[in-house]
Amino acid sequence: GNELSKKIILTDEIVPNEVFSGFPNLTVIPLQTLPIFLASMVDQQITPPYLESVEAFGVPADVCPLPSAEAGVAIDDDFPKIGCCMLSCNMPCDGSIMTTAVQYRRHGLPEQPINVPLRWLRDEVQDYAVEEFMSAVEFLEKHTGNKYDWDKLKEACEIWNAQNRAKFEKWDYNRTQYPPHTGSTSWLYRIFEHQAVCGLQSALDNDLKVNKILAKQVAEKKCPKEIRHRAILWNTPCNNYANFNNWILQCWGIDSVCEMIDIHGTEQIDTSSRESMLFGIAKMFQTATMRAHTKGGYEVMVDDLWRKYEEYNCDMIIMFDQISCKGVGAIQGIFEEGAKQRGYRMCTVRQDLMDPTSITRRDMRADVNTFMQTVMNEEPVDPTLVDFDDDESW
Repeated sequence: GNELSKKIILTDEIVPNEVFSGFPNLTVIPLQTLPIFLASMVDQQITPPYLESVEAFGVPADVCPLPSAEAGVAIDDDFPKIGCCMLSCNMPCDGSIMTTAVQYRRHGLPEQPINVPLRWLRDEVQDYAVEEFMSAVEFLEKHTGNKYDWDKLKEACEIWNAQNRAKFEKWDYNRTQYPPHTGSTSWLYRIFEHQAVCGLQSALDNDLKVNKILAKQVAEKKCPKEIRHRAILWNTPCNNYANFNNWILQCWGIDSVCEMIDIHGTEQIDTSSRESMLFGIAKMFQTATMRAHTKGGYEVMVDDLWRKYEEYNCDMIIMFDQISCKGVGAIQGIFEEGAKQRGYRMCTVRQDLMDPTSITRRDMRADVNTFMQTVMNEEPVDPTLVDFDDDESW
């Protein structure tokens, strides 16, 4: 009821949970994450009905299906009516920003966006980003009636710093000859850690347990499966095929030792003052899931690929061509030219993030199969996995 709603803050999916740690007595619900972002990774059939609704509403069909599907949830009136206020944002792209307007019409709550700069490498824009977060704290204090606890924020920031150090260890293990973090586990965990459990002791405890297992595996020189190739996967992965990394390993022996979506929000936060903490959170937010590389400018999206390729001792690139992402689609040719100049083998895999009706999982596998059979001239590790129908499966 209304009393419960007074203790609930709604938030955009990429706003880090850490910023709300100063309100330990309130509940934070990332409004779109549960019905769309997370659910689409479990069941690929979740989004098509919402995409149909939003297109019937008049939104062009070539908008990224992530914000489109979220708008469809609002149009179909499927978001719960809860909460006392909403903290939205200008991330990760213009499609998401447009979605905010549709959602606002649905929930009708007091709402404030966090507008952070796109060019996060530029130092001169960071004061503005800090001001946005300070304004967000004041907005939340006003609408929740709670005073912000800066000591709790400091605790959360220090835990997040430790979570990041645990992440650096995972990366170090995957740079070895015996990469233990295979399949989709690394990036899937990281994107939700970054959004939902940053600054939580229970999440850090989990990280430390996992790292012990990984360290043991490396020490014993064990690999989970036959590894023929060390691949770096670039651009945003496909939500409705979260198991893609496992398939390329099982079918072709391609281990995804490094993934772009895994590399974000990694700077240590200075906890010496309120301003320094907000500076660190603002930087973490500007380098969030899907945002760190796609919005930082040419040098992070393109140059970082070549750096990470060498760093992880890769021998091939899998480039996701997300057909509805205008920003990255515009530089696909630059990636192809750069790989050709360096003699790197690059397999382009088409996908549509959350719309399995335009490009299916089978289509994605066909792109890899064709590349491996013709360019690499290889036979599969498991021929039974080369072609199968999973259009209706979860």
